[in-house]
Amino acid sequence: MDKKDFTTTFVPQDAQRFIKDKQLQEIIDRQAKRAILSMAQVHELEMRYTCAIKEVKTKFEVLSTEFNCQFKRNPISYINTRLKSRDSIFNKLSRKNLPLSIESIEQNLSDIAGIRVVCSYIDDIYKLVDSFLMQDDITLLEKKDYIENPKPNGYRSLHLIVSVPVFFSDSKRDMKVEVQIRTIAMDFWASLEHQMKYKKAIPDQEKIIAELKRCADVISDTDKDMLALRKHIEAVQDEPTEEEILFEKLRQINKPI
Repeated sequence: MDKKDFTTTFVPQDAQRFIKDKQLQEIIDRQAKRAILSMAQVHELEMRYTCAIKEVKTKFEVLSTEFNCQFKRNPISYINTRLKSRDSIFNKLSRKNLPLSIESIEQNLSDIAGIRVVCSYIDDIYKLVDSFLMQDDITLLEKKDYIENPKPNGYRSLHLIVSVPVFFSDSKRDMKVEVQIRTIAMDFWASLEHQMKYKKAIPDQEKIIAELKRCADVISDTDKDMLALRKHIEAVQDEPTEEEILFEKLRQINKPI
């Protein structure tokens, strides 16, 4: 006689219900513990990516401070950061038919941590990228230049996927961060295009797409024109004398950093 037959034959019905309830409660308890553990792991993962964002943001802020001191012009207008939401993470894994696990997130997704650096001029973008990638603790994993090679809809930006070491109390973790660097004009266009993309039931959609592409091209031409104007102004300025350079450096000493 197996265990099931023994329980059914010799154990009273009230006791049978008690056993079933207890077994069910044990199953629920195990599932609850797994869910709590999973939530704690996701929370810890989010903490690690948040720290990675801080590391990369600080690097760009240091470069901006140095450039401002040396060239009397700040190449960075502003910096935005974002941590991908849990819904977006799991939806992306599901779309790609990937396992819903911490390991899968770390291995397969590169855009959990994101930082956007917005510059005034196109040449500032490439100067910043060169200086940033020269740092020996930054590992370039992927680079996509949508400024030189815009997307079909007109989108322009320079994208990097990098790995940066983050030091915690008991370990060091190499974390992936997505970096987007673009001009103010590119960011303005991308923000509006993103808003319009999620509008429902838009009439004349093809016409709107074509008009957005035209606007992107106009903005690109404006970026180039503004850069040319800046270079022209810099070129016609008189070269400073050694005394003027020294005086400027002394003046900068009293300027707050």
